[in-house]
Amino acid sequence: MQMQFKNLAICWGFFILATISFVACGNADENKGSNSENRNTSKEEVAGVGTGATAGVSFTDQNGKTVSLSSLKGKVVFINFWATWCPPCIHEMPSINKLKHTFKGSQDIVFLMVDVDNKIAQSTAFMEENKYDLPVYVPASNIPSDYLGGAIPTTVILDKNGEMVGRMEGGRDYTDPRIIEALNELVEADQ
Repeated sequence: MQMQFKNLAICWGFFILATISFVACGNADENKGSNSENRNTSKEEVAGVGTGATAGVSFTDQNGKTVSLSSLKGKVVFINFWATWCPPCIHEMPSINKLKHTFKGSQDIVFLMVDVDNKIAQSTAFMEENKYDLPVYVPASNIPSDYLGGAIPTTVILDKNGEMVGRMEGGRDYTDPRIIEALNELVEADQ
């Protein structure tokens, strides 16, 4: 009897820790889910939103170089807002790395991995430790709320005109062929 109680207590402890992790990352809503296997990402989800708020939005890399979104006009921009302590962020990182390699050699798409905690040294070390080829940035300006509400990970896709055409909250598998197809269409599109 005592052993059963102990096992029950351990199971509840793990359940509570898992719940806290998901809530801390802003993903408690089961419709947003952090499990990419349960997620159906459609092309419309990636290429179905339209707003333009790139003016004045900028990010800084580990060398202190600042890049503004307005300077990236003419390129598709993939922005992922994340933190090293966020389990869904860490879970989706390998697929983002593979996605970036899918577009290796393309001058028409830029990947920005934005650490929302502003801990560039820690996030850069995380990328190096995991052998990810993803450029890390921290915000150098305010992030518009239509880009980043309150949940991480959040990914924003901008077309070549700097218009937001996709915003996805929660972790997912970015090697999904529908995401790659939608990004290819944006990359191949004329401005």
